[in-house]
Order: sequence, then structure tokens, then C-alpha cells
Amino acid sequence: MDQLVWSSERSGQQQLYRYQLSTGKPLNKITQCDCFVRSIKGIDKERQQLYFEASGEFSNEIQLNPDDPRKSADPYYRYLYRVDLSGKNQTLLTPEAYNHDISLSPKFDYFIDTYSSVNQVPINQLKSAQTGDKLMALGNPDVSQLSASGWHPPEPFSLTADDNETLLYGLIYKPSHFDPSKSYPIINATYTGPHGFFTPKSYWSYYGQESALAELGFIVIKMDGRGTGKRDRAFHETSYQNLAGGVDDHVFAIKQLAKQREYMDINRVGIYGFSAGGYDTAQAMFRHADFFKVGVAASGNHDFRIDKTGWNETWLSYPVNDFYDQQSNLNPESIAKLKGKLLLAHGELDENVNPAATMQLVDGLIKANKDFDLLIFPNQHHNLNNSDYFIRKRWDYFVEHLMNKKPPKEFNFTLGNQQ
Repeated sequence: MDQLVWSSERSGQQQLYRYQLSTGKPLNKITQCDCFVRSIKGIDKERQQLYFEASGEFSNEIQLNPDDPRKSADPYYRYLYRVDLSGKNQTLLTPEAYNHDISLSPKFDYFIDTYSSVNQVPINQLKSAQTGDKLMALGNPDVSQLSASGWHPPEPFSLTADDNETLLYGLIYKPSHFDPSKSYPIINATYTGPHGFFTPKSYWSYYGQESALAELGFIVIKMDGRGTGKRDRAFHETSYQNLAGGVDDHVFAIKQLAKQREYMDINRVGIYGFSAGGYDTAQAMFRHADFFKVGVAASGNHDFRIDKTGWNETWLSYPVNDFYDQQSNLNPESIAKLKGKLLLAHGELDENVNPAATMQLVDGLIKANKDFDLLIFPNQHHNLNNSDYFIRKRWDYFVEHLMNKKPPKEFNFTLGNQQ
């Protein structure tokens, strides 16, 4: 079929284009919306049609009515479209303003649509891949036992960044025994970087550690600042040669949220993260030393020169330059700013981020005469969230140093299949 489908952000949004493979010449732009194309779900060669998922802040280019709920919906929500390879007859097949998970039938006659949000239980439907019409309800999950446990969904929020223009989105996790008249310490669950976005958009937001930490008596904030993926190119490029700045929007957002919510204690703020989030955590403790009082950094890639190449070199550029020094957690000028309580953790068999990254940071902290805590896990690989001991120690660290209470000694629990 001498044709190639190619994705590009040349317009400022990720779109799909058709090329003639033998000549390399462009034939046409396929996708026709002011949106971010997330994935190609399939190509129907017989009908010459392409199915794709897209998200974004939609405009009148797709003829939305002014009161269409997608106008104000979370711009990370995914929707399914069908379009001719010629770029004509684009059709929205999932108009509901929720996040859609799609499974297409092999012959492109039907698809299963599972759509939800963090506070909407998933709805499962069989739909026509030609019209988008609902053909059959497939039943919805029973969450009664989850609700009976006391769990409730996190609270979504959006606010404008300090440029007074860019909207940022995130979640607020509260304990099941939440009392708005009380004051709660705040924990920022961080993971930044240009290689994705990291805040849940579907109902299954209880996976991960945010809910568990909140249940101990904290308010936990999870969000995506500028520089993360799946938005427009300008939003994404904030990370270029600025990987250390990923946490700045988090600080701004937490301050704004605390102004609106008296139950958030802005004087007791902690942060934790894993892998790139471990880098973020240490960087935040240095970069915003007066703001973050406690940090737990696990498996952190603390210097991009000793991490994998991939996105690090793509976003800091190559060859190695001053940006690597400036944004390294090993920078003595950064380490000297540390004021709060910092726990570092790493698995000795980490095949993703070399444990040397943490040990070099340990060396820098010692040379700077800084107090810190360290946990090295024998025979453990990259993901320390598989370790119930590490999870318990992270709980203990925040309870002791951010809540100023004594945690139960050697608390024992069964991790099960928690990831």
C-alpha cells in the first residue's frame, strides 16, 4: 500500500499525516481537530479509514457547540475518532465527557467503550464503530465493597499557573476520616518529566500510594505541571533544558490550594517520589528548601550523566553542557541549601537507575556536612514500591517528621499484590 502514517507536532499539537512511502512526499493531513493525538487504534484498509484516540482543549475546528461539556472537561481525557485516510469525514465516536478506554473489534464493526473519571464509576458499553451508537450495555463494576471500606475518590482540581494563562490539573487525596475544621500536613506525590503525564484520569485512582498516605492523616497532592506530556507542544517544551524545574508548578499550585482550603497546613509540606520522582524530591528539597520540610527520594536518577540516555539527552541536549551541572542533584551549591529531613532509598540491584546515583548524592551530602537518612535494599531492583518494608518506612518518616507523632514500632502489614 505504498503509504505511511506519520505523527508530528509541527502544528503545535500532535497530529497524523499521510506520506507516499516510495517517494517520501506528503499526501495530506489526516486528523482534523485542535487536539493531541494519543494513539492509533487501528487502520481499516478496506474502508480506507483510521481510528485514533485524541485529547485536548478542543476548538470550533471540530464544530463543538458552545455548551459542549468537552469544552470545560479535563484536557487529558481520551476520545475515539474515525477519519478517512484522505482527511475527510472525521467522526467523533465517544461524545461523553469522560476518559475513554477503547477495544476495537478486528473487522472494525464494533468497539467496547469503558469510560469513567476519578469520581465516576466506569460505564461499559458496546458501540458501533461506524456510527458510535450504543448497541448494548455490558454491565458496570460493583464498587460497594470499596465504598464500604471508607475509601472515596480524590477531589479533582484545576488552577491557572503563574503565567496567568496555563491551566494545571491534579487531584487532592483526603483521609476517609477527613474533618474540614482540622489542619492537615500536605504531601506532594511527585513525578515530573517530559516522558508522560502521571495523574490518574479514570476511576481506578486508588492504585498507588496516595490514598494510603492520606489515610494516615495527610492531604496528598498529585498533579502534572508544565513540561509533562500529552498537552500542546508549548506546554511540553517547558522541560527542554529545564528538567529540574518540573516541581516549580507544584509549589505554586500547593500555595494556591492552601489559600482556598483552610484545612491545608502550608507550614508542613512534604514530598516523595520514585525514580524520576526521586530526582524531583531531592531537587525540590534543595530548590525549595524553605517550603518542603520532609522528603523521601527512592531510586532517584540524581545526575543525568550517569542515567540512561534516551529522554535525558533528548531534553537536556547533547553533548554534555552546563545544563547537566546546573540541574544535577550532585551540584554542591544545590546540596548546600538542604534544610529539611531527607530520606534516600535505593535497591542495590537496580537495573534501571544505577545505585551509584544515590551513593554519589550520599557522598555530596557527607562532604557538605548535611544530616540525612539512607536505606539500601539488598537484592532489590528498581521498584521499591514492591517492598512492604520500604512503604512502612516511608509512612513512618512522614508521621514522625511531618506530623510530629511517633509511628507504631515495626508495624506489620501484608502488601499482597499492591504495585
